[in-house]
Amino acid sequence: MLLSVRVNNFLVFEGKAQLSLLADAGIKKFYSNVHACGDFEVLKSACVYGGNNVGKTCMLRALATIKKVLSDCDFSMPVNIFTQSDVCSLGVSFTAGDKAYSYDFSYDVSCNGGHSKGFVYERFAQIIKDGDAFSEREIFVRDTVNEQYRFDGDERLGELLGMVSSSNIAVFTINESKYPAAAECKKLLTDFARSVEVVDMNNIPIDKTISVLKDNKDIRERTVELIKLADLDIDDYLYADIPASDESISPQECVLKMGNSPEDMYRLTSVHKGKAVKSLVFDSTGTKKMVAIASYIIEALTEGKILVVDEIDSSLHFKLTRAIVSLFNNELNVNAQLIFTVHDVTLLDSRRLFRKDQIWFASKDEDGVKLCSLSDIIGQKNNSRNENDVMESYKEGTLGALPEPDLIAVLLGRDEDEAEDD
Repeated sequence: MLLSVRVNNFLVFEGKAQLSLLADAGIKKFYSNVHACGDFEVLKSACVYGGNNVGKTCMLRALATIKKVLSDCDFSMPVNIFTQSDVCSLGVSFTAGDKAYSYDFSYDVSCNGGHSKGFVYERFAQIIKDGDAFSEREIFVRDTVNEQYRFDGDERLGELLGMVSSSNIAVFTINESKYPAAAECKKLLTDFARSVEVVDMNNIPIDKTISVLKDNKDIRERTVELIKLADLDIDDYLYADIPASDESISPQECVLKMGNSPEDMYRLTSVHKGKAVKSLVFDSTGTKKMVAIASYIIEALTEGKILVVDEIDSSLHFKLTRAIVSLFNNELNVNAQLIFTVHDVTLLDSRRLFRKDQIWFASKDEDGVKLCSLSDIIGQKNNSRNENDVMESYKEGTLGALPEPDLIAVLLGRDEDEAEDD
């Protein structure tokens, strides 16, 4: 499970920022929203609120980038354009069984003789909890700037870290068959990467749901039941085994990523009151999005994955969004997590849905982007605002800088300009 994500000099983040899913030991409410992984109490879900371009999506993109790096996939590393540094730093902490680990790296995007400097720093460590305190047992360090190379318990492997290429992270540049310790590190990091699924609700890959409907009987029924919640008229949802016919009516919007076989999308069939229709041309935007995201939700809950969703409330009814969150907070869920960005203020419910440490706010001012939890904010304000007033506090802007659009002034200003022209 995910414990935290760290960023520095990445996209809108000029300095350091962290999203933590470690449960606040001082909060006793909704203990079913917490899962115990060994010595660590981990939140099952977390939401991030805030205005536009304040860092919500950027934090999720950081986690997506970490996944790509740890999966040995192509990635981009966009630094903040308003700083003088070409070095971006990302980090993640996670549990594996009853143990926890942290991994951090720095990537230099500048060029040296036409070649990227690449990964200039890496550190992998095991997190140790002793009472309320945390410490770390360093497993390896590769620091090309300060020329420090260490691998716990293996001096030869430490020396090797100073000789491998900086074009990739250490675990993909060392011969794991010769160095079992490096192979163990690689497995921990790549297993974590495989457990993370990142989805944008405005461009959802449909391939996973098609695959489930075609081949995965184990989770097909639960996926279909979740889809049916999006439209009370749907009796069933299936992948038709007949070839898709030519359609004279095209979908009014494109909310799904087409994938490798667009024809498969036209085979998706919803049954409304006994009548089978092409889902792509008949169903609403919200239903289509639910079709695409349903398989990710069920797979995460079934296999214990970390589902990361940008704008989870996009085109979905607020009760449906709330139900999805409740699936992850439920006591029956023991190892899946949901991290998402959202604008829907009806989810700002610390009385019936979330603990204070599950609600996060992103804001931006002259000093840069800030990210903090409701638990931290209330603590800083000495509980001056009751947690039951979270929704009102957010709408008033006391929980983070929000846009104040004066649309009337904009319209009046345009009218005045037009009058002057006349």
